[in-house]
Amino acid sequence: MPVYEYYCGKCDREVTLTLAISQHDKGQIKCPECGSKALRPLLSTFMSQTAKKS
Repeated sequence: MPVYEYYCGKCDREVTLTLAISQHDKGQIKCPECGSKALRPLLSTFMSQTAKKS
């Protein structure tokens, strides 16, 4: 499952959530700390791996 990073405007924290893609697409995500829906997605790094050597 993908990991998503958000910033909560209510409790002023960055939160990391592991969600199924279907959960993320529904957009009904709440802050695990305060329960607020005031989450703003953050840009984060990612890694991709290919079968070929560069």
